[in-house]
Amino acid sequence: VQLVESGGGLVQAGGSLRLSCAASGRTFSGYTMGWLRQAPGKEREFVAAINWSDGSTYYADSVKGRFTNSRDNAKNTVSLQMNSLKPEDTAGYSCAARFGGRRKFDARSYDYWGQGTQVTVSS
Repeated sequence: VQLVESGGGLVQAGGSLRLSCAASGRTFSGYTMGWLRQAPGKEREFVAAINWSDGSTYYADSVKGRFTNSRDNAKNTVSLQMNSLKPEDTAGYSCAARFGGRRKFDARSYDYWGQGTQVTVSS
């Protein structure tokens, strides 16, 4: 399984970024695709997830209403549209995958990880 993120960068507060994750190496039916982030000195935390099969989405309270998770089954990609970014959103963001969804909110439960992409939001 290979997950490759793209789309990070530097943006001013209030701006937007779109992260993408290209997934390959297997079929992802039954998998949950998650976005996790880790800021310096902090634990990795759950940001958002999407059920690959039915498209159900889940969000951390801190990003609800600002971030939107989507998937493109034909292209085997998931995307995270991030709007109204805040300095506290600054972190390394990783795409990850796990089979099933019972522990999708647990950042430690994911089996496959991308290399990560940095998002920096300036005030």
